[in-house]
Amino acid sequence: MNRNTHPKIWLSSPHMSGNEIKYVDDAFANNWIAPLGPNINAFEKSLQDYTNSSHVGALSSGTAALHLGLLLLGVKSDDFVITQSLTFAASANPIRYLGGIPIFVDSEWSTWNMCPYQMEKAIIACIQGRIKGHKAKLPAAIVPVHLFGMPANMDEIMTIAAKYGIPVLEDAAEALGSTYRGKHCGTFGKMGVLSFNGNKIITTSGGGALMSESAELIQRARHLSTQAREDVPHFEHLEIGYNYRMSNVLAGIGCGQLEVLDQRVMARRRVFESYKNFFNNFEGISIHQESSSVYYSNHWLSAILIDPMRTGGIDREFLRLRLAERNIEARPVWKPMHQQPVYKDYPFFGSGVADEIFSKGLCLPSGSNLSMESIYDILDFLNQVLGQKTKAKLLATAC
Repeated sequence: MNRNTHPKIWLSSPHMSGNEIKYVDDAFANNWIAPLGPNINAFEKSLQDYTNSSHVGALSSGTAALHLGLLLLGVKSDDFVITQSLTFAASANPIRYLGGIPIFVDSEWSTWNMCPYQMEKAIIACIQGRIKGHKAKLPAAIVPVHLFGMPANMDEIMTIAAKYGIPVLEDAAEALGSTYRGKHCGTFGKMGVLSFNGNKIITTSGGGALMSESAELIQRARHLSTQAREDVPHFEHLEIGYNYRMSNVLAGIGCGQLEVLDQRVMARRRVFESYKNFFNNFEGISIHQESSSVYYSNHWLSAILIDPMRTGGIDREFLRLRLAERNIEARPVWKPMHQQPVYKDYPFFGSGVADEIFSKGLCLPSGSNLSMESIYDILDFLNQVLGQKTKAKLLATAC
């Protein structure tokens, strides 16, 4: 069947509420188009209140927030920074912006996030001088990632980090609204990072934020994000700065989006539950889910693992291509950083968990704006592809 006969079902598209326009209109009416203004202040305050974080700085992207976070932790050329391998490149690239050496760590099966055991092995190797071509030294920072909104095992990660005195910068870009033991992702470490890219659970078109309990760190981030201009009548710069501040207009979009954040989280969790119930009926397919009640995921993306040895030969790529034929967007999980050509020569500590997740993992449409009709269409087509004959029963139990 020609895929163009079916409307496109996106992986994760922006979802506007209509509330955003009043903040944007206000910015235009009052000529607050510059990178500062009341929407910025309101957006930062609302993020503080929602996440129970003491201080928040709104920036131009999550990547900018990671860059400034590492800079504020003192990361410099040849410093070791431990980060997760199974993640988007933005978790690693800012380390290289500063000349640091990324040390990639494998995932654990329970969360798909940084494995504490492998993380400690990496720390010890750095301290003992077992990183080829580099002198022995303590890593300057640890950057765990809350992949697809699933909280990392923060108890163990923070305990190990404290044991060695290494600061933690949390990459919670995908995890706004997710919690671990009731505490918001991004608020465990010295600093935390959020993203408001167009595909995230809320969006400001493009944008991010840096969070911390330290007022001094966030104030420094704001200073550096506005070209490090000194507070004098002329343009005075004592250090290198960056053009990383969020604009007042985009912050207005964020204010409107935050008003419906809880609804967006619940909508994505409902999509996840539909997939979970559906795949319970299939041998060889498992879904990425919370391993216990201490984890609460926003399920920004719902992802599955497909074992072709148990599905009659159906694998991740076969299913992805069949969905594409039906105009349904699906995507492999992130390719691990240690497999990326640009990072293949950097250290990796692991046992193949991230590699297997990548080879078998597929992200399915997860947007909060998915209609029930679209969910039925996806499940109906999956049922056809996977060769099941109890469609009516399966669809009824899934939704």
